Formats: sequence, C-alpha cells, structure tokens
Amino acid sequence: MKLISALRQPFVGLALMAAMGIITAEILPFPSVALIPTAVILALCILTVACWPRLLATYAVVGAGFFLLHNFQTKSTEGQQLADELGNRPRVVTVTGCVISEPKIAPSGFATFLLKLKSIELEGRKQSTHAIWQVRWKGVPEFGDELKFFGTAEPIPPSRNPGEFDMRSYLARRDVRRLLFVRYPEGGTLIRHGGGNPIMRAAQKSRAWMQNVLCRGLEDAPDVQNFLSGIVLGLRHQTPEDIEEPFQQTGTLHLFAVAGLHVGIVAALLWMVATVARLSRKSAAALIIPLLLFYAAVTGLHVSSMRAAVMSSILLGGFFFDRRGFVLNSLAAAAVLLLCWDTNELFSTGFQLSFAVVGAIVLLADPLCRSLERWSVADPFLPRVLVRGPRRLMHASFDWLFRAGSVSLAAWIGSLPLILWYFHLVTPISLFANLVVVPIAFFVLAIALLSLLSTPLLPWLAVVFNNANWALATLVIGIVQLFAQIPGGHFYVGPPRWPEKLIAQITVLDLGAGGAVHLRTGGANWLFDCGSERSYQQVVREYLHWAGVNRLDGLLLTHGDALHLGGVTQLVDDFPRIRVVDNPAPDRSTIHRRLQRLFQE
Repeated sequence: MKLISALRQPFVGLALMAAMGIITAEILPFPSVALIPTAVILALCILTVACWPRLLATYAVVGAGFFLLHNFQTKSTEGQQLADELGNRPRVVTVTGCVISEPKIAPSGFATFLLKLKSIELEGRKQSTHAIWQVRWKGVPEFGDELKFFGTAEPIPPSRNPGEFDMRSYLARRDVRRLLFVRYPEGGTLIRHGGGNPIMRAAQKSRAWMQNVLCRGLEDAPDVQNFLSGIVLGLRHQTPEDIEEPFQQTGTLHLFAVAGLHVGIVAALLWMVATVARLSRKSAAALIIPLLLFYAAVTGLHVSSMRAAVMSSILLGGFFFDRRGFVLNSLAAAAVLLLCWDTNELFSTGFQLSFAVVGAIVLLADPLCRSLERWSVADPFLPRVLVRGPRRLMHASFDWLFRAGSVSLAAWIGSLPLILWYFHLVTPISLFANLVVVPIAFFVLAIALLSLLSTPLLPWLAVVFNNANWALATLVIGIVQLFAQIPGGHFYVGPPRWPEKLIAQITVLDLGAGGAVHLRTGGANWLFDCGSERSYQQVVREYLHWAGVNRLDGLLLTHGDALHLGGVTQLVDDFPRIRVVDNPAPDRSTIHRRLQRLFQE
C-alpha cells in the first residue's frame, strides 16, 4: 500500500528529498572544484535510473541533484564576486542597470528598489556584470527603467540589536550584497523606459490599472484603499503599521498575502465564465491556467501566490489527461517547481509558512472535522430527508461551523511553530477571528473582481461595487481591531531562559545617536527612553516583542530631545497602562513640551 501511495502521489517524496538535499548542502557545502565532476557523475546516475527505474534510487538522485543545485546557486555568484572585488569599505562608483522590482517610496522621498547591473565603472575601469544591488535614490523610477547612477556602494550593515530584522541575511539569500546610495536626484539619469521582462512589465501596468479601478470613488478613505490594495493585489507595503499590526495580532495577516483563497476565487469566476461560454473542460483549463499565472505575476510573484497558482494549474491540468488530481501531490509539486527555480526559497519565511499552513490543512482538517462532528451527529437510523425545519438548519449550521473551525485550527497548528520562531507571537484569538473575518474577506474579493470586470463596460457600476467594498472593508478592520483588544487574545513569547540568580537584566539598544535601555528585574519591565519615532518602530518595538514583553511597568525619560523620546506617543498607544516618569530639567525641545502638555491632560 505504501508503494501504491508513493506512485499515486510521487511529488510528496520528491519534495522531501529536495528539501533534504538543500539543507545538507547548506550545512555541508561542497568544494567548488568538485561540483562539475560530481554533476557529470550525477547525470550518469540519472540515465541509469531512467533505464532501470527504482523508487529509492529516484529519491536518492533527486536529493543529490538538489544538493548540487543549491551549491551551484550559492557559490561564486556574480554578486559575491563583485562584493569581494569592492572590499568592505564604501566605494564611489558609476553603474548602469535595469529596475527589476517595484520601487517603494519612503516619506522622505527616497525610492528603494533592486537594480540588475549591466556595467560598473570604478576608478576609471569599466566592466560588465549582472550582479543585483539595492538602490536608494531620491527619484521616481519605474519597473523596467534602464538607469545610470553615480553614488556610493556600501556594504549592507548587519542587524545590531536583538529582535531586529536582519536585512543583510535576507538580501544575501537573493545574492544582493551591496547598497548603492545616490544622495541627489541629479545622481541618476534615465537611459530608456520599457526595459526588463515584458511579462512582468505588463503585470506591473495591469496592477496599477487594477489599483486605480478598485480605489475609484474611495478618495476620502485612504485606510480602505490600502486595505483593498493589500487584500486583492498583495500590495502589503502600502498598508500603514497601525492597520497591519492588529491583523498580525489576530492571526489574520494572511489576508494580505495573495494565496489559495484569492486564486481560488479568481479560478471559480473564470470557470463560471467558461461555463457560460460553453467551453469544454480542456479548453477552459487551457484558458484559466495562464490567466492564474498572470494573476500571480500581477500580485508580485510572491511565494504564496505562485504556490497557489501552480497548485491550481496542476489540478486543472488533470483535465488534459482525464486524471484526478491529488491536493497533497499538487502542493508537493508546487514546492519542487519553486525550489528548482531558486533553492534559497526553502529558507524564506513566506515559503515555509505558505507550505506549512496548506500542508496542515490538507492533512489535519478532515480528521479534525470528523472529530468535531461527533458532538452533533444526528440519529444514524433517521434518514436525512426526514430532518426538516429548524433542526435541519441547525445541523447545516453546525456542519459549516465544524468545517470552517477545523480548517482554522489546522492552519493555526501548522503555522504556530513558525510564528513562534520568527515573530515570537501566539494568537489563540485567531481561531475565532478567522471564522468571522475570512467569510467577509471572500465577499470583498468577489466584489473587487466584479468591479474589475464591470469597469470597461459600466464604470458607474464599478463605483457601486467599490462603495459596497468600502462598507465590508470598514467592517473587517473594525472587527480585527476589536479582536486585537481582547485580553489574552495574543501574547509575545521571549526566548527560553535558563534559571539564573540575577537581580536585574539590563539591555542597552544600539540606536545610534538616540538611546533606549530595557531593565528587567523580578517580574517588572522598565524602559529608559525609547528612541526616535523611527527607531521605536524599527528597533525598540521589535526588541520588546522578541523579549516577550507584554506589559511595561514604567518609562523613564532622561533626555528631552526627539532622539530619546520621539517614540513616546506610539509606545503609550502600545502600552496604555504604562507609568511615565518625566525628567523635570528644563530644555528647549518642542516635542518634550508637547508631551508634557499631553501628560497633564
């Protein structure tokens, strides 16, 4: 039976062996000089297995293949070679390249994006390269623009504080080893528009058009605009922190990651259109598969959207061969295909969460549902046709509740270890929040798609749909914020600590010119200063989450400048019952005087 199961769902074993091969290559890297001879030997093994197939031999060859593939993708890359040539100090360079990511504009006016280099000029020497750099420039670039920059190439700094996001490691996985800082707008020159991948360029233009359509008539509701852009198009970076954080604390942040729910609704609507057009199943599948992949490109080719699009494509592809698709096998096939494209995806948070959650739902949802249904099972000797009226409605309600609850519980179980590891957060309230929010989000997505479909013919109808979505989006945001305020609904968990005989533990955070010090003594937590507004958002708050601080007993202000107390307003919002001890020494700080008036009120 095990052999039959493996043959019916072969990609499950292949995905496990691929992961084992990549992890082995990460722990035990292979010498570069041995990669080519080993690849030749592996090719001979592949030919042997193709002629005399054996299940275990196939798994071994796949594991060895991904072991070599990860070594090839991580050793002697162009980004690493160029970084080694530039050294560890900032260098003034002139580069040309093409924008390959959507620029993100900060409030300061600086755009941050990825640039695939074509050439670099250093100390009078010009050379070709295909390395990818991160660029900060006070300009307005677009995806696909070919640009020339004069600026400073700097090593990407590591994280300096506990709990701080390690941007250097994150970018290194994508072979991005340098940050090019272009101080003035004049440091960048546009060479030409319309470069880069034509499919991705078309996807970017389509996304801009869709965002404009979805936000039409909602100009006076920026929070709703950002919410709709995030939930429909995956534009999560446009969502403000005060809107996004309650979704994280209630375990509903997955709504902003375009995944199975979004792709499923798109596929269902396209299937309805194909049915109305009386297309055959094979013709409908041939039409829907490329459209789903294009929708994944429109939403930014994130792991969750690619996984859902590939899974749906494999399931729909079964119509071409008149074979039934298996969900678990399709999930594993999507993992194998994504790892073939980039083995480093295995170590990304998005990849791990996406596949862990869906895998848990596939494996656990049905058993959990059957266990829950035992509590409301009807009389087995009573035919269902005789169950009528309120009793039938009650059984139908319980069936829906148990099915939805089992999916929510399975997803929570699958994500819990990773959420603890990466975000130090436990969200028991998510079991109930998802039951309420996800059905409403389904209607939000459906109405948004109806708005997009009606815009070319009936623009006024699209505005009606958008206003309906305004009501639903406002309802979702309000419900999520309500769930986030329930005591015990979420809490942060710090790293495990061995029992120590310490009177106090003091952590001094590195905030540059500002300052913040955390004092933990007994069961009390005090903070001495909290840094600037930006430092509090990016460093202090993340540290407090990492340390498992759910309640601050007090805040002592030692300085009156913005670098030490600029984040007080946000800190008081996060910890409303905190005791604040102010420094009475006179100073000329306007922000300090404003805070003193706020405290007096």
